[in-house]
This record gives sequence, C-alpha cells and structure tokens, in this order.
Amino acid sequence: MSLLGLSPERESASAFEFLLNSQLANGAWPAFRGDTEGSWTTSLALSTIVVTNHTSEACQRALKWLLAEKGEEGHWLWRWKFKTVDRNVRFDPDKYGWPWNHGAGSWVIPTAFSLIAIKQYTVCARREASEARIRLGVEMLFDRACVDGGWNSGNSIVYGVPLRPHVEATAIALLALQDERRNEVVDKSLLWLRQRAATVRSASSLAWTILSLFTYREPIQQLQDRLAYIIGDGTDIRNNATLAVVLLALRCGEMIHPFMVLR
Repeated sequence: MSLLGLSPERESASAFEFLLNSQLANGAWPAFRGDTEGSWTTSLALSTIVVTNHTSEACQRALKWLLAEKGEEGHWLWRWKFKTVDRNVRFDPDKYGWPWNHGAGSWVIPTAFSLIAIKQYTVCARREASEARIRLGVEMLFDRACVDGGWNSGNSIVYGVPLRPHVEATAIALLALQDERRNEVVDKSLLWLRQRAATVRSASSLAWTILSLFTYREPIQQLQDRLAYIIGDGTDIRNNATLAVVLLALRCGEMIHPFMVLR
C-alpha cells in the first residue's frame, strides 16, 4: 500500500527491491517479513507491480499461487460439513474465495483484492484457469452479500440473524465487481455505500469509499473535501497503510486508479 500511495516521481527503487525480495519461493507474499506462509498480501503485491509497470517473472509466480489458493470450504470435507452438519451459517460452500492466511476460510476482503489483482494482471491474456477462478470468486461475493446490500467480513446470516454490512468490506467488494454485469446485489450495495458515505468518520473507511464510488462514476469531490478535513495535516495517522489509502483517495481522479479493472 505504501508504494501505491507514492506519486510516480517519488517511487523508490529500494522499496520495489524490498517488495520483490520478500516474495516466497512458492510465489506468495507473507503477511509480514520473516513469516514463511503465503497470505492475502500476495494480491496487493501483484496489483502494485502491475499498476506501477514493474511487471516481471514475480507476477507469473504470484498468479500461479493465487489461482491455486482457496478458502478451506474449497476442500470437499469442509463443503460436506457446511452442507450437512454445520448449518449455523448460511452460504453456499461450493462458492469459495480466498482466505486472509493459508489454511483459513474465505473472507470478503482478501477475495476482493485477489479478484482485482488477477483481473488486472490477466486483462490482455485471460486463460481458462484464470477466468474460472475469477468466476468462482465473483460468485462467492454475490453469495455472501448482506440481505439489504453490502458486505461484512464474511457471512451474511449467522444463527438465522442477518448481519449488517461494513463500509470497508462493501467498498472493496464493489471494487472487485466494477467490471461485472450490474445486478440487484451491486445496485443495492452501491446505494447503501452512497447513503452511508455521508456519515463515515473513519479516514480509512472514507478513503476506500471514495476509491470505490469513483469506479462507478459517482461524485466524490465532497467526500474528498471531508476526508481532507478529517485528516488535517495527517500527523495523527500512525498507520502507513491508512496514510497510503488516504493519499490515493485524495488524488483519485488525478492519477491512475490503482484498483481500476479494465472492462
């Protein structure tokens, strides 16, 4: 995220070297340096390399890992469990995405980022394996959407109770679906996010909202003005990822959108 937040003229060669050197032998990136397991950060790393035009052999290795990675419900035993034994959550286990970390279940945000990365990297040469994995991930997002639109971190109904959507999960899921055919789920989710945007106070959530609404050609200037007011001079932002996404949102419309998916 930090690399994406830098303007082109401020891109650091040493930062890219660090990114490439952090890739694991299996093509994935770990959640933190020193970890030996691949994680959801693989999708962000791939998007960063593609968007900044630093494509290399590392991209193909990352794609191969992403195409093979899946949530635990992708295993036949877990699918059997959710279909026959554990009915406390309501979702179709045949539709799975990506986990935060290897060996966990599918979650909305890592699934959305993985879809974006695969779509961006394969846009000019999408093969059957990539297309099949994209379709499965998209179906998972539609299946996990909340009853009234939007997404939360994972499931839409637990113990028979519909769960409320979350701003960041909804914004990022919509980013992943920006090039898909508009349907009721997308329209309801977009309406929910647009209405919720007026009351968002979190800098990170508002930034993701701006980045998402822009891809649907929604007006964002007032939201950008409010975001600038919320962060002030930025000295109170202690998290680099938050600072990066805020910078991206404030410059949205002035630079290449890092999460834009070409149709």
